[in-house]
Amino acid sequence: MTANTVHDRLALARTTLTPTQVISVLLAVAALGFTLVLLQDPTAHEAMHNFRHAAGVVCH
Repeated sequence: MTANTVHDRLALARTTLTPTQVISVLLAVAALGFTLVLLQDPTAHEAMHNFRHAAGVVCH
């Protein structure tokens, strides 16, 4: 049995993923990154913080 390495997984992805799938993944990662950057805005951060408290989540 051979070890399953990252190199092997990347080679498998190169041969099995279609260009459309690759673009879809890249767009999803970019959207998540943008959302995380946007949520650093103090207003959005405070809104999420207040929502967590309203939901009963103790965060401090």
